[in-house]
Amino acid sequence: MNISDVIVHIKESLGSEARLSLENAIREIEGVVSARFNPGKEHLLVVAYDTGKANAAALLGKTRAAGYTAQLIGM
Repeated sequence: MNISDVIVHIKESLGSEARLSLENAIREIEGVVSARFNPGKEHLLVVAYDTGKANAAALLGKTRAAGYTAQLIGM
């Protein structure tokens, strides 16, 4: 297993319920180990995933499919 981290920047302001919903949706992707927003950085979703089972494009795609304007940081 090879774990990598990626940060997804989300343009919209998300309330606590929207953040929780998006975290849960990202966790449903096979290979995702964790997905979380840090307090004070509500525009940045940090995702750890197994690169053998998931990829950053899938994480970004799921975020955009949820209706958010998003981009990857640090790629």
